Amino acid sequence: MNDPTDRNAAPELFTWEFATDPYPAYAWLREHSPVHRTRLPSGVEAWLVTRYVDARQALADQRLSKNPAHHDEPAHAKGKTGIPGERKAELMTHLLNIDPPDHTRLRRLVSKAFTPRRVAEFAPRVQELTDRLIDSFAQKGEADLIHEFAFPLPIYAICDMLGVPREDQDDFRDWAGMMIRHGGGPRGGVARSVKKMRGYLAELIHRKREEPGDDLISGLIKASDHGEHLTENEAAAMAFILLFAGFETTVNLIGNGVYALLRNPGQRERLQASLALGESELLATGVEELLRYDGPVELATWRFATEPLTVGGQRIAAGDPVLVVLAAADRDPERFDAPDTLDLSRRDNQHLGYGHGIHYCLGAPLARLEGQTALGTLLRRMPDLRLAGDPADLRWRGGLIMRGLRTLPVEFTPQTN
Repeated sequence: MNDPTDRNAAPELFTWEFATDPYPAYAWLREHSPVHRTRLPSGVEAWLVTRYVDARQALADQRLSKNPAHHDEPAHAKGKTGIPGERKAELMTHLLNIDPPDHTRLRRLVSKAFTPRRVAEFAPRVQELTDRLIDSFAQKGEADLIHEFAFPLPIYAICDMLGVPREDQDDFRDWAGMMIRHGGGPRGGVARSVKKMRGYLAELIHRKREEPGDDLISGLIKASDHGEHLTENEAAAMAFILLFAGFETTVNLIGNGVYALLRNPGQRERLQASLALGESELLATGVEELLRYDGPVELATWRFATEPLTVGGQRIAAGDPVLVVLAAADRDPERFDAPDTLDLSRRDNQHLGYGHGIHYCLGAPLARLEGQTALGTLLRRMPDLRLAGDPADLRWRGGLIMRGLRTLPVEFTPQTN
């Protein structure tokens, strides 16, 4: 056990205490061991990159591959560097697991279906879902904002966008819930959900080939470039990762964002005053600041050195796993003024919350739309929203990549129709 009074001692990582507030530990790493080798809870040895300049470089360095084949896994680490069950379910060929030129081809094809126009046209549906979910608890005067709002909103939204029929969407909600509940624990539950999702997507893709619609899966099937199309496995893997990566990031953006606003009442009041005047600029910059301050993705997904290289003065061997700590980089005082202060009007805010380089999050525009709609509507409709209970009683979900609360109990004045 490290002595907490010894400022030179490396902090303990990946404990429950660390999960509650990892930022002091990340500050220590940035100062004393900015590229830090550690044993993860899974037993895998990996490098953590914590400074902004190094993180940005690593995210764009194509010598750091996304393909797990570049990692010579020891027996105890087999299958522990990706999404549980995706290999067995033949869902590996998505953008988080491949490199150019395959990545270039797939991203170009997927981008033809997942366009800014499609996201913009989806805005009324996101607003409709937001209002419907708030209506479901508005009269009670209390709610768990994770389970009643932040979790179902992106699930139903991405299901609608993918073209999952309404009568099947509760199945997706159940599978997604299994992923969140077991994200940091037993991997069997996640793998079972992935298998069920894969079987459903195969059937849905077959139906969409026969009867295409104006939805994202139909768009993925139709997308072509110089005669190239997505294979069925590629289409299924892309639909899967849009769902898997898309829903939990938005759950955490909303949950972490509301919690940060409740803990910073001055900033919340500024935003509410702006919304009351019908202004949207502070909401837009505010969501970017919430992504920086306590974002939904704590560590970028896995990378593997394809050759010996140096990051931040540290020599990394070929095959070594590298994890870029976005949460640490986005609190780096060398890049951001007063990084531990929430400032919704922050202008110079090139955060790394959605990555950087060729793997920059394809779904970022949709997540921003959902985040702005959810937070703006919630604050307008429930101006006296407040935390119910002691913040010390809140628990954060265990897990390596994502950062999010298990529950967020709130109170407010009950609304009547």
